[in-house]
Amino acid sequence: MGNPTRRNLLLGLGAGAAALTAAKANGLIPPDAVGLYGCGHTLTYAAQRLLIGNANAREFPPSQISAINHPKDTFPKGDAFQQLKANGFADWKLQIDGLVTTPQTLTLAQLKTHSTSSQITQLICEEGWSYIAQWAGVPLAHILQLAGAKPAARFVVYSAMDEWVDAIDMNDALHPQTIVTHTMNNAPLPVGHGGPLRLRVPRQLGYKSLKFLNKLTLTDSLKGIAGEGSYSWFAGI
Repeated sequence: MGNPTRRNLLLGLGAGAAALTAAKANGLIPPDAVGLYGCGHTLTYAAQRLLIGNANAREFPPSQISAINHPKDTFPKGDAFQQLKANGFADWKLQIDGLVTTPQTLTLAQLKTHSTSSQITQLICEEGWSYIAQWAGVPLAHILQLAGAKPAARFVVYSAMDEWVDAIDMNDALHPQTIVTHTMNNAPLPVGHGGPLRLRVPRQLGYKSLKFLNKLTLTDSLKGIAGEGSYSWFAGI
């Protein structure tokens, strides 16, 4: 009958190879599919996209909003942020550029004139804690439409005033639950939660919901951006 351990290993390798072939055929190779963990990143990303598709993250009733929701006391260093804060963030700007037909620069007040989407979703931190809150803001899809996203765009790179940078693919960027958040629990988004603007990506772990958002860049490549740092590029939940 042969060696069952060896047979199972061969079957597993064959299934893995088939899965990688399917991922490649469907254009589901993530930008950090390199090195020791590249295969794992690819299988995670492809499985999530093929099995879950455009399904929504779970939403909750108001009664389940967390009483304590882990605010942070860290914020961008330097006087510039403090000056913006002192002025109620009236001069805060969100820049949209890259593969767009009409680059935009929107103030916080201008953003708030656009249609707002609200959700009660759970932010799950990679460190093991989580909380449920009500988030409201402008759907990222609406902002990309406003700027005229070009068909060649495959990713949205988003940057923060504290120099953090991350990116999502267009699947998450255009998902209705992905919003540029300016309101939390019916109040302006607190600085402790990344105010005045934060990109809320509820279908991925918390580190993808970048705080202090001030720039969106559409691109067809993440070379030099994805795979940097200690976390994987895709963090679907």
